[in-house]
Amino acid sequence: MTLIVNLVEQLQAVGRRSELFNISLWCIFGFGVLKATTFILRTLSLIFDLFLLPSVNYSKYGAGKGKYCVITGASDGIGKEFAFQMARRHFNLVLISRTLSKLETIQKELQGKFGVEVKILSVDISRDVPENYTAIREVCEGLPITVLINNVGQSHSIPVPFLATEEKELRDIITINNTATLLISQLITPIIVSTAASSKCRGLILTMGSFAGLIPTPLLATYSGSKSFLQGWSNALAGELRDKNVDVELALSYLVTSSMSKIRRASLMIPNAKNFVSSTLKNVGRRCGAQERFSTITPYWSHALYHFIIEETVGVYSKLVNSINYTMHKSIRVRALRKAEREAKKD
Repeated sequence: MTLIVNLVEQLQAVGRRSELFNISLWCIFGFGVLKATTFILRTLSLIFDLFLLPSVNYSKYGAGKGKYCVITGASDGIGKEFAFQMARRHFNLVLISRTLSKLETIQKELQGKFGVEVKILSVDISRDVPENYTAIREVCEGLPITVLINNVGQSHSIPVPFLATEEKELRDIITINNTATLLISQLITPIIVSTAASSKCRGLILTMGSFAGLIPTPLLATYSGSKSFLQGWSNALAGELRDKNVDVELALSYLVTSSMSKIRRASLMIPNAKNFVSSTLKNVGRRCGAQERFSTITPYWSHALYHFIIEETVGVYSKLVNSINYTMHKSIRVRALRKAEREAKKD
């Protein structure tokens, strides 16, 4: 009798274990289906964003209705290209940059070519002084502004260890990339909110990010940190302004031909400013390569694919990606120092 009882108890235990095993298998299967489904949906969204959807219609931001777009760092490269492409969309402009002569040339060309109003303001953003922001306020007060493009930025002259970074370079990067961007946004955003409400249109704050902020970048530590800060700030601001009809976007780029990157020749992975800006403005409000990030866009197709693959495989914070980044920038630093030595010998 005891033997039979023991056998029954063992069979019951096996049954319970089998039931738990089956439940575990179903949980694993369900999780796998969920992950596969979300991956497929993200991939389809990526393809639609990059290659199938039409360009965003900027009439929702007041294009062609006398509205203004403010652009910082507007005298060269990406900022200058934003000015031309927003003028082509029939926005009046406020262009802010350091070099007055360049701004005057751009102003004349834009007014002659597109017939838009262009106001210019020359300020040195690296000087964190109240006079800069007073001047910006005076130019922008009373204007029906619906778009702000935070393009101004600065990186290191060459890759450099954090402990060897000169204090002036460190302070300039933080002042230009972070302090100025926040203070200018604080000045302009209330105007955008007011204009959007009174004109029954939407507002847009577009801030330029970087892969250096997406992926921690050794030997560009200060610049990398400054751009990573913009990611968190921009996402938080997007949540605050969502119910005020203002879209807030962070645009991520890998390398683009510009004076800051010191790259002159475009390639598959390195677009020129015109193509990058065109992709950015076409896809505002979509995620493209930044499928897992709120209020963030990686607009250029090769950058988007690169971002998507990293996020879906090893992750942007992995040791492998960090090591690859370090090796690449160490090589760039060595080449830059050798070039400087050769030029010094010529002198």
